[in-house]
Amino acid sequence: MVKYNALAISTDYWKPGDNYLEKIANALQNKVENGDFVVVSEKAVSTALGNIIDESSVKPSLNAKFLARFWMRLVWGYSLGIICRFGQRLIRRLREYPLESGSRHKQITLQQAGLLQALMFGSEGAIDGSNLPYSYVSLPLRNSGEQAEKIRRQILSEFGKNICVIIADTDKTYKFRNFFFTPRPSPLNGIHSFGGTATYIMGRVLKLKKSSTPLAVAGCSLQAALALKITNIADRTRGPGSGATVWDMASRFGVEVNGVSWDMLSKIKHKPVVIVRKAE
Repeated sequence: MVKYNALAISTDYWKPGDNYLEKIANALQNKVENGDFVVVSEKAVSTALGNIIDESSVKPSLNAKFLARFWMRLVWGYSLGIICRFGQRLIRRLREYPLESGSRHKQITLQQAGLLQALMFGSEGAIDGSNLPYSYVSLPLRNSGEQAEKIRRQILSEFGKNICVIIADTDKTYKFRNFFFTPRPSPLNGIHSFGGTATYIMGRVLKLKKSSTPLAVAGCSLQAALALKITNIADRTRGPGSGATVWDMASRFGVEVNGVSWDMLSKIKHKPVVIVRKAE
């Protein structure tokens, strides 16, 4: 069995408008070698590109309000949360799901990803507010393959190193024998995306092996199984950043869910880039 070593690279917080290609190159200077896998956070790239939405200006529909009040608080907070074996803290948070901000979030999900994704309890349609301030959420990249290729070319130009770039998301992919599936949209070829909530519940109830999800690869050809292995190593090495959920993030800073600021996020270490290398 091939073994790998991994190194998470700390950088400053990437804000909208930042040159993420330059930041990645600076972070990898004197660290990257030919043949390395460089795993980059989709959310960090999406944020730097300004692919975010401020939910505070959104007017929720009746459907969105229904999802926040009934579906999240009652269905997820009681039956589905228990079926999926959520911890008591998460179940309590779901039962107290914020109605105003939650309704706005559900409205964005309905508009961007549709009903099946809006029925999820978090990261619906890969729309996520963790590691973002106030009421901002990041949207999934529509061109992750193009962004991965840009990163590869930047590293080749700066350092003359041939690497394999993987853009990945922490949303989970599940494995059943040799079949890989995920509730999030637009995963890497070889991983099947369908079902939203039903897919998530299936993976949780059956206790299937899970991994963070690779979205695009540039610089090498990877089968889904190996790409999943690499991204999972990177995800474990990187850690949760400011928090695995918006609740955890707010709790870390001691503020309300929408009270985290750009300045707060800038004061903690971020690890949007991980180098994964075959062990000698």
